[in-house]
Amino acid sequence: MWDRLRGSRAAGGGRSAAAMAQSDEKAPAAEEGGEGEQAAGPGPGAERGPSGAAAPFQPPEGGFGWVVVFAAAWCNGSIFGIHNSFGILYMMLQSDLGEGEKDPALEFKTAWVGSLAMGMIFFCSPIVSIFTDRIGCRTTAASGAAIAFIGLLSSSFTKSLEVRYFTYGILFGCGSSFAFQPSLVILGHYFKRRLGLANGIVAGGSCLISVPLPFFLKMVGKAIGLAHTFQVLSALMLIQIFLALTYRPILPPSCDSQHDRQDKLGSRSVRQQCWAQTRKYFNLRVFRRKTYRIWAFGIATAVLGYLVPYMNLVKYVEKRFQETKKDWILLVCLGAMSGLGRLVSGRIGDCIPGLKKIYLQVASFVLLGVLCMMIPQCRGFEGVIVICLFLGLCDGFFTTIMAPIAFELVGPMQASQAIGYLMGLMAVPMTAGTPIAGYLNDYFGNYDAAFYFAGVPPIIGGLVLSVVPLVHQKMLKKQRLDSGKDKMLVSEAVVNGELLPGCPASEAPM
Repeated sequence: MWDRLRGSRAAGGGRSAAAMAQSDEKAPAAEEGGEGEQAAGPGPGAERGPSGAAAPFQPPEGGFGWVVVFAAAWCNGSIFGIHNSFGILYMMLQSDLGEGEKDPALEFKTAWVGSLAMGMIFFCSPIVSIFTDRIGCRTTAASGAAIAFIGLLSSSFTKSLEVRYFTYGILFGCGSSFAFQPSLVILGHYFKRRLGLANGIVAGGSCLISVPLPFFLKMVGKAIGLAHTFQVLSALMLIQIFLALTYRPILPPSCDSQHDRQDKLGSRSVRQQCWAQTRKYFNLRVFRRKTYRIWAFGIATAVLGYLVPYMNLVKYVEKRFQETKKDWILLVCLGAMSGLGRLVSGRIGDCIPGLKKIYLQVASFVLLGVLCMMIPQCRGFEGVIVICLFLGLCDGFFTTIMAPIAFELVGPMQASQAIGYLMGLMAVPMTAGTPIAGYLNDYFGNYDAAFYFAGVPPIIGGLVLSVVPLVHQKMLKKQRLDSGKDKMLVSEAVVNGELLPGCPASEAPM
């Protein structure tokens, strides 16, 4: 998932909180620095115009960039393929423990393994942005893949659930975040005009790994057991370590700009330097926008039960329908339709003007909630398959449209950090959702309450999101009454975002 976030990071210049704060201290022209590693300005080899000023950087639109596209596709497919296939590992963990009759809270305890791993991806997101700016995409991604590799490999040498909280939940989860997020930035180094094509290839390519992975885990798990399955999965991360080395930045930071920043910091007191560094890496300007605050709260509320179907569907059909041979089909349907939803929703979102895009997200969340509540009503395995098809479609739609909405709310110059903070806010509810569902299953003795619980937060979150366009229109109306000048509204007093997509000013190279 999250393939369109890649477009937002790249199109927005890949600028995280660190890069944004650097641009605040520079002249306006410096804001047109590159992304991530090149946020400080063009390198010594940059071309210069007749006046001596550095010419806007133009990505090569291919070449070595296609190797980077392959690496990003492998990263997305392997990381989220493993996370979304945790329903298979979930059953294998319980079988490996063999304590189902002794410990009535086993469902609750086991769910924490996968929840911690997925939650750490989002919890670490703001921190990963800082590392990406400081040490670059390549080092950050390779280090993250190495941590994820160690986490999966070490999970194979223990049967303790508590140890796997750390090895799989913390190490693999954190490593996944550090390996995944730089892939959101690096494509912008190589593509601009073909960025949509590159994103589509990454989305389609990642599905070639994530879709068949549940079937693969089902077959391999029975043949070699859980411990060796973790070792096989760690091989995917080992390959990702070497692929991450292809994340080669095109333009290095300017040595002059670094020297200027050091001189500027040297003239300040220690307290002023600490405050300046804090502001540079933890810029909270996006939270000044009321519409962003409402949107972020709505998203965080909606994802409380997001992982429940991924974690519990396989176990549910095994208990409810005694289906043990084809249960992997459910996760394949979720993954395949999610990939299709990502590809289709991007085009649909481009056709919807302004913040009206958010209604597409509202519909996805409400439908997702209703579908989760319909799972206990299914009388046959085939009915669950149909619901999984639509669940996957909703998943693809709401994740893909997230980046364009961020652009509309805060503008492209702040879209990167807006998404980073949003992912951090999503960490707590996304982590807590599946353990709560596991507790409900242990308490009631079935999964019905868990799926009913999973359906409520998306509906509430969708209703909260539906308020955002109304608040936006109200703010614009108030601005018109105060200013009395429509021209000022467009050129100087844009409520949500310095640069909104589609405005002439947003066509300037960044």
